[in-house]
Amino acid sequence: MGTANASRLLDYLEPPAGPAPEPVGLRRSCFLDYDLPAPAVPPYHTPVLVPAHPRYADGVPYIVYELFAHPDAGTVALAFTTPRRLVEALGAAQPWVATSLGVLATGMREHGVTVRLDPSVSAPHWTPADLAAYAGAVR
Repeated sequence: MGTANASRLLDYLEPPAGPAPEPVGLRRSCFLDYDLPAPAVPPYHTPVLVPAHPRYADGVPYIVYELFAHPDAGTVALAFTTPRRLVEALGAAQPWVATSLGVLATGMREHGVTVRLDPSVSAPHWTPADLAAYAGAVR
């Protein structure tokens, strides 16, 4: 069984008051290579799907984006324009949230994080077993 993945966002943001339980067996994500399309800036309001998962502090849920290490760009957030692209890159078990590309990019820029749109990677990130282990750890 694989282990759940840690989000780098916790390195940048203050968690809600109170200690947050740490899920068992976390690992930091790292992709070694990206095959990205030519640069183009979609409109601010473009909906995107972002790898993310819930965290809990004193029983209060909140969402954290999952950030990844990139060999050239440092810490990056991945965003996908369709569910198919997200599943092809990270697998069907990857948890995610929908947001606006502009809101995501603005928030990430404040923390020195680059957003990569529709990267061509094939590295399943979460498995169904990871999700079950994570759910058990946060209950």
